[in-house]
Amino acid sequence: MATPSRTPTPLAHALIRAFHRPIERAANAVFDLEISGKHHMPDNGPVVLAANHLSLIDPPFVGLTIRRNVRYLALEELFGRSRLFDGLTLFFGAIPISRDRPTHGPMRTALEELDSGGAVGVFPEGGRVTAWGATELKRGAAWLALRSGAPMVPIAMTGTEGTLSFAQKRIRRTSVHVWICDPLLPDTYLDRVDPLGAMTEDWRRALDDHLSPWWQLS
Repeated sequence: MATPSRTPTPLAHALIRAFHRPIERAANAVFDLEISGKHHMPDNGPVVLAANHLSLIDPPFVGLTIRRNVRYLALEELFGRSRLFDGLTLFFGAIPISRDRPTHGPMRTALEELDSGGAVGVFPEGGRVTAWGATELKRGAAWLALRSGAPMVPIAMTGTEGTLSFAQKRIRRTSVHVWICDPLLPDTYLDRVDPLGAMTEDWRRALDDHLSPWWQLS
């Protein structure tokens, strides 16, 4: 059975604003968190946040790059295992999406969020992966940006593979670095033969500039 999404309440938005800085300070202390490129993040208006995905803890780190609530497209298979996880993620507006069934409903919900000026988080790798560059990319993030006119902000993360990942299933302390890259603007892709493919490839290149050196050393 499909897991229905919930529109986040004003309380969810207020909690994000109130606790953003304390959570960031805690993340700095526990995970040696370093976020680079904050000036690239739009202060307001619709935005698609597109990040690589190594760990279950990635969404909170993506959320720390912006002082607004982010509605993530989340695989349905993650739900139904923990009432706490389900309650928290749906409270903040997660949009469950299936690997197998048509995605029209979830993508329509994401578009409605962008049309209202909100932020939507997407992982173009389609789920957690074992290493950067290990899977074929999905085009959903580019589709949302091009369809809504919202900028797509590439976000590169390294270090989260050390906790709640396929390689390390338990919570462990690890050093995390997050890079916020230059936004990709949909209007610059409208004259391409394959706008979705071109935007997705530029996302990959933006992340590869930051992630390739780390993975070559690992």
